[in-house]
Amino acid sequence: MRTRLAAFAQRSPWALSFVAAFLIFVATTTFTAGVGAGQIAATAATFAAFYVIAGIGQMFVITMGPGNVDLSIPSTIALAGAVAMKVMAGSDAMIPVGLAAALGTGIAVGCFNYALIRLLSIPPIIATLSGSFIVQSTAISYGRGLNIKPPPAFANFATGNIAGVPLIAIATVLVCLVMTVVLHRTVFGRSVTAIGQNTRAAKLAGIRVDFVRFATYVLSATLAALCGALLAGFSGGASLNMGEEYLLASIAVVVIGGTSVSGGFSNVAGLWGAALFLYLLVTMLNTFGVGSGPRLILTGLIIIAAITLAGNRKAGRG
Repeated sequence: MRTRLAAFAQRSPWALSFVAAFLIFVATTTFTAGVGAGQIAATAATFAAFYVIAGIGQMFVITMGPGNVDLSIPSTIALAGAVAMKVMAGSDAMIPVGLAAALGTGIAVGCFNYALIRLLSIPPIIATLSGSFIVQSTAISYGRGLNIKPPPAFANFATGNIAGVPLIAIATVLVCLVMTVVLHRTVFGRSVTAIGQNTRAAKLAGIRVDFVRFATYVLSATLAALCGALLAGFSGGASLNMGEEYLLASIAVVVIGGTSVSGGFSNVAGLWGAALFLYLLVTMLNTFGVGSGPRLILTGLIIIAAITLAGNRKAGRG
């Protein structure tokens, strides 16, 4: 039996994140005698959706192999949220324009990040971190004193639900389905995977490696911008620090969700399990009455342990 479980975990590492999330949910609801279980599940689905949106772009970047990571996601979320709210200006009629402006912001950030990587030959981890300071400074300058509420229709979408299921979670599932097709059924997605498996072989096979890398960093920033706009709608407005927690979370959901840290293998579905795991972990510690300081320490240690175990498992498999 243990051998079968181990084999299943080896074949489907993403499934472990769902198992961990379920066990944490059971532990939490058992402690509360089932009180508020539905609310916990709905809230977890909502916040997990934001993690997943940001995580999809990070997943494509990490899939391209070691050294590829986007550390500008938090600042992009902050800037895009501010841009979306300012352009929408509380008007339902301006929602499409505001979303387009937010996505345009993400595209610009992605182009800037790749320019640093390609033209200046700066390693991605340094380029995106350096770029994030510039993007964050722009967000501070642009969003200083910004206190604009989202349009009613946009806020209703971000906070609404159907039969108890958050609309934002339903929309994110649809995005995941599209990204799954992109990853496994398109030339772009297969090229990303091929580059992660062997960059030199990908070049010899005729893949335009530089263009694919460029498109991947643009995709990551664009999805971060979408996350920022939706998060601003959910939170009742944009704030300069609303993207801070997504620096670690966007990487954690990717690795814990089954994507190989060495590149060449990724899984979209696993992002949901990892995102639910991260949120429910914090919820469980809060429910158990763990203090703020110990809670942050325990959360960090558990996340680091999960990432380390996931990384070692997949590295060993490769």
